[in-house]
Amino acid sequence: MIKTTIDDCRFPELVQAAKEALQNSYSPYSNYKVGAALLTEQGKIFTGCNVENGSYGASNCAERTAVFKAVSEGQRRFTAIAIAAEDTETPPFPCGICRQVISEFCSQETPVLIYDGNGAVYNAELGELIPHAFDFKRE
Repeated sequence: MIKTTIDDCRFPELVQAAKEALQNSYSPYSNYKVGAALLTEQGKIFTGCNVENGSYGASNCAERTAVFKAVSEGQRRFTAIAIAAEDTETPPFPCGICRQVISEFCSQETPVLIYDGNGAVYNAELGELIPHAFDFKRE
């Protein structure tokens, strides 16, 4: 079990929000539905889903959708993120780009909850997923 400063009782709510968000996925090419839910320091939840495009590079992952929604509404600090997919053989851990984007607004200790669609929830810290995130320090 990881240590966290947020109330662990919010974890089920966050995972449920990610599961609900995946229902809005637009994934006609991969048929791989993903949802994400972010918890802000103020206790607000922002959700996102993956949105694919025929030009694959123009697609956007659920995690980045949630982050961009939150940031566009003035949020800059998050205390946890949950990611959910439907019936996957392996847990839907975030891709490298999403890990880097998440690290811009989260600490290395931020809980990352992964729901695999089969009832299992994996719990990791962001630092385990991206131990050497790029950090552009401005002076």
